[in-house]
Amino acid sequence: MKYSKIPLLVKVVIAIISGILFGQFVPVWFARIFTTFNGLFGNFLSFIIPLIIAGLITPAIGELGKGAGRLLVLTAAIAYLSTLFSGFFTYASCQLLNPHLLSTATMNQWVATADEVIIAPFFSLTIPPVMDVMSALVLSFCIGIGITMLKGDTLQKVFLDFREVITLIIRAVIIPLLPIYIFGMFLAMSISGQVYSVILLFAKVILIIFILHIVLLLIQFVIAGFITGHNPFRALRNMLPAYATALGTASSAATIPVTLDCSIKNKVDPNIASFTIPLCATIHLAGSTMKIAGFALAILYFSGITIDFVTFSGFIFLLGIMMIAAPGVPGGAIMAAIGIIQSSLGFTEQMIGLMITLYIAVDSFGTACNVTGDGAIAMIVHKIAGKRQPNTSANMVSIQSADQ
Repeated sequence: MKYSKIPLLVKVVIAIISGILFGQFVPVWFARIFTTFNGLFGNFLSFIIPLIIAGLITPAIGELGKGAGRLLVLTAAIAYLSTLFSGFFTYASCQLLNPHLLSTATMNQWVATADEVIIAPFFSLTIPPVMDVMSALVLSFCIGIGITMLKGDTLQKVFLDFREVITLIIRAVIIPLLPIYIFGMFLAMSISGQVYSVILLFAKVILIIFILHIVLLLIQFVIAGFITGHNPFRALRNMLPAYATALGTASSAATIPVTLDCSIKNKVDPNIASFTIPLCATIHLAGSTMKIAGFALAILYFSGITIDFVTFSGFIFLLGIMMIAAPGVPGGAIMAAIGIIQSSLGFTEQMIGLMITLYIAVDSFGTACNVTGDGAIAMIVHKIAGKRQPNTSANMVSIQSADQ
């Protein structure tokens, strides 16, 4: 099997195991090679993140604003509210569970070693970003809103092409190099002796997030059942084929035909379903939001950093926007979110590396939660919009061809 055909999750698992094993016997000079690479890669990420934000947010606002139509606005609003609920629900749950389930002793060990430079790189290179993250966000909103007010579409086409460039960089450069970055990170942790305690702690965090995913789906379908008058548990059961398919493919887009069929079984009008399901496969990432928020809170807890509710609320609102604009490539959601994770929560390079590793490790479960929740949104949109034919001009929102 060609390396490019190996799933990203498999590559990450191989990178983690290899980093742990190699850390037991490799010489320091070998480890310094990967420490140098990680430093360069981290600087490149810092440089590209504002461009990712501008390249994704600007055309997304332009697409949602121009001739959107009532059904698109309604679906996007419900998807955003679902994402916000997921973020705040995760915050409340993790604040309640983390102090009881995560080891304080191991947390203190993490804090003691997290900021130490275990292995020095051969050299370092600083790549200053063209703007900071908040400047990129504000600029994206200004240009995006301006595009919706223009009569022509020249500027929108420019940013659509720019989005293609950014997506290509993520798909062809960042994602392929991530396993090497993760290998170097776990190699350094293995040499420092902290890797086993970190793995044990994060196994608990992954279990917590998985359970919260199930609870989130129950809540989504109870709300949908209350609004539509349908049995929520029967509706959720009808969506299980979509959940299983997404779990196996790790792709929202590849699961669209199955999700459509499941939604129609839930008595959603086929016209509504054929519009809502593909759209939500792109913009509704409640499961991904839960993973990002939950893992971020765990890493903050491990690091002894306290984030107040107001600060984290701002992070969730921004994260919801980034999830709508996230590119449809493996790991695209976490790559789109890195900028606001750094700017809002103050994550260091090592914390970001762990965040990426955790996210990709359970990527399939997040995708499965995303697409199953799409069925609940389809039920709500059907109830509110009735059986009116969707505005076909709204299909300008592109359907991504890979998972989020």
